[in-house]
Amino acid sequence: MAKFVVILSCLALISAIQGNEAVQYTVTDKAAKTPGGARFARDIGVRYTLQAMNTSTTFIWRIFRQKSAADRKNLQKVSLFIENMDGVAYATGNQIHVSAGYIQFYVASVKNEFTGVLYYGMARVWQWDGNGKAPGGLTQGIADYARLKAGYAPSHWVKPGQGDRWDEGYDVTARFLNYCNGLKSGFVANLNKKMRGGYSNNYFVELLGKTVDQLWVDYKAKYET
Repeated sequence: MAKFVVILSCLALISAIQGNEAVQYTVTDKAAKTPGGARFARDIGVRYTLQAMNTSTTFIWRIFRQKSAADRKNLQKVSLFIENMDGVAYATGNQIHVSAGYIQFYVASVKNEFTGVLYYGMARVWQWDGNGKAPGGLTQGIADYARLKAGYAPSHWVKPGQGDRWDEGYDVTARFLNYCNGLKSGFVANLNKKMRGGYSNNYFVELLGKTVDQLWVDYKAKYET
């Protein structure tokens, strides 16, 4: 069961019990007095965000097949901040930062979009990155793969088969990884596991029997019209 404690100063905590482990989540609206911060409070809210952080963590552990604490990063706390900044969002360490301006001006369902961004950010928090050696486009793609599998891929994403490079990042690489996972169930989880200690393009050969470049050629060919 998850236990909620909401603090009216825009800081909130949740202790989510996962077996014998507890992950504490915090949400801080540093832009509460701005239109974006106000829309966050009105249309999304702290309580929903805490619930989504808890739910997304469980989902991501399942996608990555991280069944025990030994498989995962040793994190007791994950924090999310709504703040005035450029761009959409970014994650670093155990923190996720989301733009209040992006929330303010998003024209469709902001709650659904925010949830997708949250799944991406939480995947970045929990994924392995080859001790910093993995291509940035690949780690972005793995995070967006988690967003895709959670059902929060937005309509503006590229279609399967589109893109110029396998490591282009974000939606392009997410679509490619989804194709690879279709070739062998658990591929993304196993790739992420291998990236715990380092990175090599040869991981694709070890897991799927082909180079990543050949897999990209096969992927593009599948969706040619």
